[in-house]
Amino acid sequence: MKKIELEIVALSHSITQTHSYAVVLGEINGLRRLPIVIGGFEAQAIAVALERMSPSRPLTHDLMKNFMLAFNVELHEVIISDLQEGIFYSKLICSSEKDTVEIDSRTSDALALAVRFGCPIYTYENILDSAGILMEDDEKKKKTTAAAPVTTDSANRDDLKSLSIEELNNLLNEVLEHEDYIRAIAIRDELKSRKK
Repeated sequence: MKKIELEIVALSHSITQTHSYAVVLGEINGLRRLPIVIGGFEAQAIAVALERMSPSRPLTHDLMKNFMLAFNVELHEVIISDLQEGIFYSKLICSSEKDTVEIDSRTSDALALAVRFGCPIYTYENILDSAGILMEDDEKKKKTTAAAPVTTDSANRDDLKSLSIEELNNLLNEVLEHEDYIRAIAIRDELKSRKK
C-alpha cells in the first residue's frame, strides 16, 4: 500500500467531546485533513514539542525519547495504519544497529514522539477516504508554512483579553507551575499580541 505523508496543521479543543482535544493532520501537497480526537495530556505533550517549550522536568514522551537515544534506537517514521470503530491505530518504525522493528502505539503517543524526533507521519489512502475531510482549494492557499497553530476555545481567549499584562505574566507563571502548557501557549500568544 502506498503511504501518504501527513503533517500536524492544528491542535485545538475538541468540539465533539468535552475534556478532549483534536489534532488535525494535513496531507502534504494535498487538500485532505485527518482530525483525530486525543486526550488532554497527549495534546499537552504535542503542544510542548510543537512550541519548543522546555518543561522543568521531562514529560513522559521526553523520557521515552531520551531512553531511545540512550540505547541508540532511532524513530524513523510513524504510520497511522488502521481505523477500527472510530479508533486509530499506529506503528512506530524504529531501528537499532541490529534490527528494524514496528512497535504498536496509540496514535496520540506516536504523534508526540514524531514531533520530538522530527520524523515523518504517514497513513494510507483507505484511512483518508474513510475519516478524512476534503478542504476547499482556497482554504489550502491560506495555509502558511509556520508551525501548527495551537488554539484554545474563544471563551478562554476572551478571558485573557480582559487581564492586564502583569496579571497575564502572573497567570503564565502559575499555569507553568501546574504544567498546563496548552493554557500557557494561549497566555504567551496574548502577551505577544499586545507587544505588537
